[in-house]
Amino acid sequence: MGRSPAPSGPSAPLLIACALGIERLALRGGHARGDAAGPVTVLRTGMGPRNAERAVARALAEPGARHAPVIASGFCAGLTPGMNPGDLIVADETRGPDGSTPCTNTGLLVDALTRALPGRTVHTGPLTGSDHVVRGQERAGLRTTGAIAVDMESAATLRSALRAGPRPVAAVRVVVDAPEHELVRIGTVRGGISAFRVLRAVLPAFYEWHRSSLLPRR
Repeated sequence: MGRSPAPSGPSAPLLIACALGIERLALRGGHARGDAAGPVTVLRTGMGPRNAERAVARALAEPGARHAPVIASGFCAGLTPGMNPGDLIVADETRGPDGSTPCTNTGLLVDALTRALPGRTVHTGPLTGSDHVVRGQERAGLRTTGAIAVDMESAATLRSALRAGPRPVAAVRVVVDAPEHELVRIGTVRGGISAFRVLRAVLPAFYEWHRSSLLPRR
């Protein structure tokens, strides 16, 4: 699903971009136990779309990263009633001020995450961007646009990645904050801990998506 990326060589690295230190801790912990198809970098960009855009552009300017597949990951706020902390969001597109960005191989990611995290709910749909934490009525307003979740970095991450050159891109987020489960601070309540554990377990699915992106295009 989404645009056709340029062919990736056998050593094309995987870049996983996240904003927060706690997200990087979870993803790097999963990476230590994972089975990657090649070099993997977990990049902490800092919070907000501007930081994400700049950090990803710098990372992809490095030698060897020209066509690196990119996944935006970390936590997000769910917009749909009935979502719970620890639910997974696989974006079929990200939305930001500059428009929408289609994601690559969404179906493969959904299947891989379902295998990696049996019993966890995986939601698929548009992931919208914001430059601030979304609460209350603003959350309800975003839901009317058809978006299923919101975060501050995914749209900017994927837009910046494609600006640097054609490549596979995806966004996978873990719900830490939902309409019936609003959090004050990540990691201080049960929902935050649950989301951390889920994020730590997503890496096998990311590696499967990465391996698929390295296959020759027909």
